[in-house]
Amino acid sequence: MNEIGEMLHLARESSGVSLKEASKDLDIKIEILENIEDGRTGAFKDIFELKNYISSYAKYLCLDANKLIDDFNEYMFEYTSKIPVKELEKTIELKVKEEDKKSEVASPYTKQSKKYNHFVYILIYIAIIIMVLLAILWSIKQVTIDQNKTTTISYRK
Repeated sequence: MNEIGEMLHLARESSGVSLKEASKDLDIKIEILENIEDGRTGAFKDIFELKNYISSYAKYLCLDANKLIDDFNEYMFEYTSKIPVKELEKTIELKVKEEDKKSEVASPYTKQSKKYNHFVYILIYIAIIIMVLLAILWSIKQVTIDQNKTTTISYRK
């Protein structure tokens, strides 16, 4: 990947194009072009997106995009062929299990219901009851001051 990035970097410099100009012309962020030129494939989440960036960048710099994509595919093959088979199988099994969980059909008769902590609900109900009682007591106190009923005149003292 470093060779591909170096080829793109040299082609860009020899044509007198800055990273900023290339970024603006291709509508690709400067950071992405820098990562491509530096050969940092780990900065990309999607390999197909990276291939598209490389292809567009190569065409922009008048390089053979197909050759660069072939080189990239060879690099990726070498990189992925070094991953142990057991690790690949484990990843595939995990993906299959996740897909099975997503596609599982649930029946109301077989579906396990979630167990909720009823203690939390009881505390919430108690808190609401206490707040309602406090509001009632406060409103009663507002209506009667010192056991005397207030009138509009006595309230404005």
